[in-house]
Amino acid sequence: MNLDQQIKNWTRLADWMSDLTSGNWPDVMAQARAENAWFTPSQVTKALTAIRDSFLTEAALQEWMSHYPQLPVAEPKKIGLVLAGNIPLVGFHDVLSVLLAGHHAVIKQSDKDKVLLPYLLQKMGEWDADFAERYTFVDRLKDYDAVIATGSNNSARYFRQYFGDKPHIIRENRNSVAILSGQETEEDLARLGEDVFQFFGLGCRNVSKIYVPRGYDFTQILEVWHRYNQETVFHHKYMNNFEYNIALFLLNKQTYINNGAVILTESPQIASRLACVHYEYYDAIGEVVDSINQAADQIQCVVSQVPLSGVSHFAFGQAQCPTLRDYADGVDTMDFLQRL
Repeated sequence: MNLDQQIKNWTRLADWMSDLTSGNWPDVMAQARAENAWFTPSQVTKALTAIRDSFLTEAALQEWMSHYPQLPVAEPKKIGLVLAGNIPLVGFHDVLSVLLAGHHAVIKQSDKDKVLLPYLLQKMGEWDADFAERYTFVDRLKDYDAVIATGSNNSARYFRQYFGDKPHIIRENRNSVAILSGQETEEDLARLGEDVFQFFGLGCRNVSKIYVPRGYDFTQILEVWHRYNQETVFHHKYMNNFEYNIALFLLNKQTYINNGAVILTESPQIASRLACVHYEYYDAIGEVVDSINQAADQIQCVVSQVPLSGVSHFAFGQAQCPTLRDYADGVDTMDFLQRL
C-alpha cells in the first residue's frame, strides 16, 4: 500500500474515534479497566483523544513523513516491539511508526494493556483487507530483525543482553520536570496539575519534580492541585500509595507538606514516588538549566513558562500532548527504521 493510502486509513481511524462514548467504546473501556485499575474511562479517553488529535490528522502525518523520503521501505523487516503498560496505549507511537515505515510489527504487549491496541488495529483491518498481515501479536519475541523495547532501568539491562545482537532502541525510566517563576496564576497551576496528575503520575512525561524560586510559598499550588484533581483523591490505588508514603515520611522523620492528594518534599532527585512530587529551590534560572543539562539522561521533557536558553520545553498542561516528532528519549524512531 502506498503512503497516501496508509495515511488515509489512519485519518479514517481518527474520524471513527470522534465519539468515544458510543458504539463499543464503553464496553472496551470497561474491559481495559477490569484488567488494569489505573485505566479509568477518563484516563483512557484522554489518551485516545491525544492520539486522535495530535497523531492522526492528515496534516500531522503528511508533515511527519515528509522528513523521511526513503519511507515506506521497499524491503520490510520484522520489528519486535516490547511495549510498556504504565499508561493507556503508551506504545501506540512505536506501532504507528513501524507500520507507516512499511515494516512488519511483531508486538509483545504489556499484560497491563492488552485491550486497547488490538481493538484499534482490528478496526483498521476492516478498511484494509491486507492490514492484518502487517502486524503480529506474540507472547515472546523470537523472530525479528530489529527491536524497540521500553521498560524499567532493571528490565533495560536484560533487554540489552537479550537483544544486543540486533539493531535496537532500548528505553529506560525517565521523568519530567517543571520550572516555576512564582508568578503563576491559578489557571497556570491547574494546567501544571495536568502534567503532574494525568494518568495518575505513572507516565515518563508526568512531572515528578518542580524547581521553585527560593522562598516560594506552596499554599496556592497545594490548594489548586487539590481542587482540580479530584479523580486522584478518590482512586483507591493512588490513595493507597499516598497513605503509604505519608507513613514512610513519618517513620523516617522526613520533612514534607501535603494537601491530601499529593506529597511535596525537597530533594535533588528527579524521580519521585507515586503520589509524591520533589521540589528544589533555585536562585537563578541558569542554575536550573545547568541541573537539567546534567540530568538530561533522566529527563523525558521539561515544562516551563519561564524562557530557557538552550532547553526545549513545553507549556504548562502540554507534557502529555507530544507531537509525532517528539520522540521518547530524544531518539528518532523513524530514522532508525529507515536505516535498517
